[in-house]
Amino acid sequence: MRPEGDDAVADTTGRGTGRGAATRALILAAALEAFAESGYRGTSVREIAARCGLTHPALIYHFPTKADLLLAVLERRDEDGPLEGLAADRVLARLVETVGANQSRRGLIELFATLSAEATAADHPAHAWFARRYANLVATLTRAYAELAETGELRPGVDPGVAARRLVAVMDGLQVQWLLDPEVDMVAGVAAQIAADRG
Repeated sequence: MRPEGDDAVADTTGRGTGRGAATRALILAAALEAFAESGYRGTSVREIAARCGLTHPALIYHFPTKADLLLAVLERRDEDGPLEGLAADRVLARLVETVGANQSRRGLIELFATLSAEATAADHPAHAWFARRYANLVATLTRAYAELAETGELRPGVDPGVAARRLVAVMDGLQVQWLLDPEVDMVAGVAAQIAADRG
């Protein structure tokens, strides 16, 4: 039996209107904190419910499984919008902008750093999400670098595919360093790598 007093139909996307939307937003915020602190495997749905002041049945009304909740949190992380289809200069500029915005979203960065390592296991519920995300990001950056190469704006000898993977590695590495030392300037580091690739 479903709990009463919220939306009539469960919505696992994290969207909605009225009190149901507010409850889902509360759950996602609590789940983000819990997953960031303890990882997916170390977090229970009951713990997340307790953080929200909800009963276990009330939480699973909105997110029937822990995997549903995890994927909703990950989708919320990527709300900045897709890079696909943008011109090369805009792709790289948006990337730097996103890195800057991430400096005010520590919880999301902690979550991403924790889960991206956990999700290398094939049986992790976010494995496919992370594999798809990295594949799409590398493909988009490879295309952007290839466009720059065609217009002579890429440093001679730089391979677009290699440069794309290197840039992703720089971003991820800087995020971990920033979590350990907030004085690390992620924006400057990413911008410097892009500038070095462009020559």
